[in-house]
Amino acid sequence: MESFSLILAIVVVTALAFDFTNGFHDTANAMATTISTGALKPKIAVAMSAALNLVGAFLSVEVANTISKGLVDETGIRPEVIFAALVGAILWNLLTWLVGLPSSSSHALTGGLVGATVASAGFGAVHGDALVTKVLLPAVAAPVVAGLASLLATRFSYGVGTADGEATRKGYRAGQIASAGLVSLAHGTNDAQKTMGIITLALVAGGSIAPGSNPPTWVILSAGMAIALGTYIGGWRIIRTMGKGLTDLEPRQGFAAQTSAATAILASSHLGFSLSTTHVVSGSVMGAGLGRKGGVVRWSTATRMFVAWALTLPAAALVGAGAESVTDLGDWGTAGVAVFLVAASAAIWKISRREVVDHTNVVAESGEPAGVVTAAIAAVTPPPAGLVTEDLTATIPAPVTEPSPAAPAAPPAAAV
Repeated sequence: MESFSLILAIVVVTALAFDFTNGFHDTANAMATTISTGALKPKIAVAMSAALNLVGAFLSVEVANTISKGLVDETGIRPEVIFAALVGAILWNLLTWLVGLPSSSSHALTGGLVGATVASAGFGAVHGDALVTKVLLPAVAAPVVAGLASLLATRFSYGVGTADGEATRKGYRAGQIASAGLVSLAHGTNDAQKTMGIITLALVAGGSIAPGSNPPTWVILSAGMAIALGTYIGGWRIIRTMGKGLTDLEPRQGFAAQTSAATAILASSHLGFSLSTTHVVSGSVMGAGLGRKGGVVRWSTATRMFVAWALTLPAAALVGAGAESVTDLGDWGTAGVAVFLVAASAAIWKISRREVVDHTNVVAESGEPAGVVTAAIAAVTPPPAGLVTEDLTATIPAPVTEPSPAAPAAPPAAAV
């Protein structure tokens, strides 16, 4: 390395912080269905996912090269621009995690980078063709392709055998564990590389490495460890949405969904597409939900997800552009943006403590209270049409009747 300035060190630390949020934000992609079907206990599932994310980070650098070389003109980018981009990506990740929506960390990073670059160097510094072919088109196509593949795989799994005994369920659960591991490996291969790419871009901007360089080994290792640690923390809010809020899955469906998602993610990583693993897994979960006879998708939850997906790129871009405008004021501006990022992150965390979701209450079978927000929503939501009278009556407390003072108590009946 020729130089390593203070601002470059701040960018690297912030990039690893984004990688950490990417890990816990996207844990649901690999493990939500495995946890919801009971194939693995929650803590075991996230530990397994974390280890495989770390391994996956070393398998390829194609996506990292797309981020560092393909989206923006790396020769005209300052480290402050990349710092501003990361601020937009981190805040969007935290906001969507707070409300339990599985949005795309990849698109948050891309949006922040594009917005900050435009604010700094204009639209000419963004490679529009790469943005369209390697980010936007896969964003639309990936969930559709994964959803169709998962739907067909689910129907095939139910068609080849109708037996649904304990042995069959155990077999599909074992397959689901294997496919969940494959999704975790694929996630590390695709998503950890995005942080590698952004750090490499910062090193080029800061003059530490030559333009066109591949990520150094220490960058690969640190990015893999950060995303693995974030994965182990467990994004329980989004796991709840993906595992129970979107549809109800049986082991066959979980296996079909995860196998389809892993195949799509690994293929895109090989081609260098900056694919959203969230979009892929969400599409495959919905496809699996529709693939079983009588299965349903909760379209109200799906609609909120689609809105979050549509807002991710522009929202992160606006925050990134705003942060870049402030950092352009000098060192005080950069310090102000850093303080704002820390304060906003702390505020989001404090708000999240009002309704704690963790491994003890992430699935309905835990018996733990869902929290005041969820309970309030449930109180005004009509019961499902298929709920039997006894189950419904059991959830309604008996009315309390005050005794009338004017009416004397009746004498006890004589024994027969």
